[in-house]
Amino acid sequence: MNLAQKLGYPENTKLLIIHADDAGLSHSENQATIKALQNGSVNSYSIMVSCAWFYEMATFAKTNPNYDCGIHLTLTCEWENYKFGPILPITEVPSLVDQNGYFYKTRSDFKNNAIPSEIKKELTAQIEKALQFGIQPTHLDSHMCSVGVTPEILDIYKDLGKTYNLPVFINKQFVESISLSDEKYNFENTLLADDLLIGYFTDFEKGELRNSYAKALDNIKSGFNIFLLHPAFDDFEMQGITINHPNFGSEWRQIDFDFFTSEECKSKLKENNIQLITWKEIQKIN
Repeated sequence: MNLAQKLGYPENTKLLIIHADDAGLSHSENQATIKALQNGSVNSYSIMVSCAWFYEMATFAKTNPNYDCGIHLTLTCEWENYKFGPILPITEVPSLVDQNGYFYKTRSDFKNNAIPSEIKKELTAQIEKALQFGIQPTHLDSHMCSVGVTPEILDIYKDLGKTYNLPVFINKQFVESISLSDEKYNFENTLLADDLLIGYFTDFEKGELRNSYAKALDNIKSGFNIFLLHPAFDDFEMQGITINHPNFGSEWRQIDFDFFTSEECKSKLKENNIQLITWKEIQKIN
């Protein structure tokens, strides 16, 4: 039986989770995420425990447990003027930070410096902080897919899912595309998303990002699909955070919010017979 059948749907059903990354990153990100959950088609999100606006989003998660909420495990920080680091004291995880005490900016710097035991220690602390706050997580996922840079680190991620009885988001093609290792990955006995739908910079540059989202919904295939987006408002806060980073920058994130709260998006889901599912449903059968 495939995932659709396990969930009680026909074998060839187009399953989809519309997932918002990066909640907790900023007030703008939080408010856009909340509005997209309440008024749009977004039905899943995940929180960055190590970011400054975690508390606001964690409070929402605690008081709104009906929404699908994951922990966005964080080990890298890509922004130029906005930084965050581990929630553990730096003395406990010194290999995870740069000379200023923040997470590394790139996956390669992270991979070249991070010690696996310290990675596990920090990720466990992030999960525990969310649990202690009262969040009831439905899954785990990873900021920048940093856990995918080597098979050893991906195994830490998968093991944490088993430890906490939480499904983990993994798309085989995406992990292999960002891999920084020559070693082979072991995807056996692992729930995999068949297709990851995400915006591309070439479409953004051409002003076609919104249209590309509509086309993606028109062309969605049978199987387990995840549409990954980053809703926020193109305001001063997000412009400051994403300065010199148009890729998933503030303008991009506004487009994400606008499309996935639109009537067009809702119509596309209906027209294409797309079945929205949640990690919560998957957790029950996993």
